[in-house]
Order: sequence, then C-alpha cells, then structure tokens
Amino acid sequence: MKNFLPITVFCAAPMLLAAPVLAQSPFSFADTQGDHLDVQMNGKPVVRWQYAFDNSTPERLHDTYKPYLHVLDAEGKEVITKGPGGEFTHHRGWFLGWSKITTAAGTIDRWHMKGGNIVQQKILAQTTGKDSAAFTVLLHWQGATADPILAEERTYTVHTAPSPAYVLVEMQSKIKALTGETKLDGDPEHAGLQFRPAGNIDRADTSYIFPKAGADPKKDRDYAWVAEKMSIAGKKYTVAFLNHPENPKDTPFSAYRDYGRFGGFFRTTIPADGSLTLRGEILVSEGALTPEAIQKTANAFTGIDAPTPETTERAADKPAPKKEDKKTEIPAK
Repeated sequence: MKNFLPITVFCAAPMLLAAPVLAQSPFSFADTQGDHLDVQMNGKPVVRWQYAFDNSTPERLHDTYKPYLHVLDAEGKEVITKGPGGEFTHHRGWFLGWSKITTAAGTIDRWHMKGGNIVQQKILAQTTGKDSAAFTVLLHWQGATADPILAEERTYTVHTAPSPAYVLVEMQSKIKALTGETKLDGDPEHAGLQFRPAGNIDRADTSYIFPKAGADPKKDRDYAWVAEKMSIAGKKYTVAFLNHPENPKDTPFSAYRDYGRFGGFFRTTIPADGSLTLRGEILVSEGALTPEAIQKTANAFTGIDAPTPETTERAADKPAPKKEDKKTEIPAK
C-alpha cells in the first residue's frame, strides 16, 4: 500500500508591481492655427513663434512676410519684442536675414523683405521633456519669384532657465542653397541673427555689456556673447546673446543702437548643394544678469570651460539729429 504524503498548496497573492511614474513635462505647446505657436511653461507662454503668411491684401502681406520669435514678459502676458509697424517695420522679434543674398540670378534683399518673402511650409517636429521643449520648422526663402532659393530647417529649443533668468532659448538653423552657390552678405546693421526689443523701449536707458576690457563693437570680432540692458514699460531687463564657436568667423556684432536691436552679422557663402548651420542662444532676465551667470550659460551652450572675462559696459549711441528733408518741386506735366 502506497503512502501518500499530504501536499500543501500555497496560493501566493498576486504581487502588484508599481509602474514607474513618468514626470510630466512643465512645457506644452499652444497653436493658434495659421498665426502663431506658443511654447508654454507651467501654462504660461514663454516664447511665441509668429509664423503666419497671408498675401490676401498688401497690408496682411506686409504684416506676415517673414516668421520670427517673440519673447514674452515673466508673467507670460505681453511680448517684450517688436512686431510689424513702427520704426523699422522689418525689425521683428528674434529674427534672421541678409540684405544682400546673391545667386547666379542676381541679388535680393531678405532683411528689408523687398520683392519676396520667407514662408513657413510646415512644422516638422514638436517635443517636450523634463527640462526643455523643442520645435522644428521648414522655411522657404523666396528669390525674385515665389520659387525658393534657400530651404531652411530651423529648430528652437526652450530650456528651463537658470535663475535669475526666466527665458533660455536656443536657435539652430540649417540653410541649404537650392540654386547654386549663394552668398549671404550685407552689413552689421542689416544682416545676421538679431534681437529687437519692443517699440516702447526707453531709449535713454539702453546699454550693452561686452566680454572684453576696452571693447569696441565697431572694431572687434567674434564676441562669445553680448548683453543688453534695457527698460520696457517701466521694467528693467537684461538680454544676453550667446554666440557659438562653430558659427562663421570674423563676425562683427551690432550692439550700440538706443532702440535695442543687436546681434551678430554672419557673412558667408554657401557652396552649390551645400548648407550653412548657425547656432545662437538668448538668455533673458528681469533685472540684472552678472557676467558670471552669462558665462556659465555660455559654457554650457558651447561645451567650452571658459573663465569669466573682464567686461565693458557702454551706453547706447545717441542718434544723430535728423536732417530736414529738402522740398523738391515736381514739374507740372
């Protein structure tokens, strides 16, 4: 006779494994279809990509002939950068252009936007993460006709800004020549990647900081960064423009206007079927930014551990008095 040992069966309670909790990004996008794309942080707009293009009337075309990036105030309520209209209507936000773009077909002006447009074709990508949000767009730069001579993929990455700044945004642009060798030229006041504050800037309270002792922006080249101190609607701001060492060399910086437009004049030639990559970053604060804070952010951007330099602060140039226009008689026909 066989002896059977009792078998005890243990029924283990099911173990519930907690799924990892993914941190929700503080960044989000809000697209006003056909007009602009906001990058928001904690529900507040930080920057606004103004991409509308509308050629239904001359007035609408004037207002939308190129895209640009607005920066908002710390409350996310008002833009602190300029849009269409006012003095120098082509100065808009943080923008890119050249007054002399030369191909085999001739020379065009995509700074003042004479006789052609820069038109967004589509948004290629949008991503958000724990510390940043990014979007990429495809832009066509028209030549003398609606046909493009340049195709540009431009990416903006909005980072969590280091205190006391509230905005840190990088722009990376890859521009491809579509019709053969293309020369990008102009002058420091009418070409390059430049930042234009709002029209209500206090012109008597604008100054610039340079990362060099005895700096002279009209002679110096290839600054690692330049900062502007300004007042808008009673609030003081500092905006630092960070250059990248891989950008074209021998670059002058226009940083002396009392109305606040400043940036780098990157002059170069794109070979046939070649491309140009440009990178820049802006750091924006209410109140002051120390040279140490700017240099630390610049080092993170470039990957170069550079020491904080001696600096020079210069008040903005005062505009020359305007000459009276001479009246010209028009002969009767």
